[in-house]
Amino acid sequence: MKFTRLAASLVLAVALLGFGPALAAEPENTMIVTLKDGDVTVALRPDLAPKHVEQIKALVREGAYDNVAFHRVIDGFMAQTGDVQYGDTANGYDPAQAGTGGSERPDLPAEFSSEPYVRGIVGMARAQDPDSANSQFFIMLAPNPGLNGQYTVVGQVESGMDLVDKIKKGDANQNGVVSDPDRMVKVRIAADGN
Repeated sequence: MKFTRLAASLVLAVALLGFGPALAAEPENTMIVTLKDGDVTVALRPDLAPKHVEQIKALVREGAYDNVAFHRVIDGFMAQTGDVQYGDTANGYDPAQAGTGGSERPDLPAEFSSEPYVRGIVGMARAQDPDSANSQFFIMLAPNPGLNGQYTVVGQVESGMDLVDKIKKGDANQNGVVSDPDRMVKVRIAADGN
């Protein structure tokens, strides 16, 4: 019993001192995604995937994610976005190509971790090659242990999952492809202000 109390105290102390996953809540590692209904706050996890988080933050700061569609949304699974090449709804959205593109930046080597794919986890989308993630990411709507250790975890939704749940769902018969999709209106890093 003493060990349990001690362990709980240590966990609390570590969280309060800002070590471990709590570091992701710092403004530099907080991504705010504005949807049509409000803001979704994502704690990015450079402790798990430093190269992927660095690339996401660079794309955010370039404005590359603004107006990018949620091109694939599967009810009870996930909502996928981030195709800055073909998914920009304000500048040349291509529904036939959305989900096949990336950015002008290079693809990234996998940074797999033991972090489980539960509701609210943000992971990097990729092709069959584990080292092909670039700009696309997805937000888990429900747990899916089959993804554990197979896709790079880059963050977790801290607030706004109710808004993620409202993102327009795709056609289940078309692998979740969404016609007239919702979009990320604006994406920013909290440290940069508005």
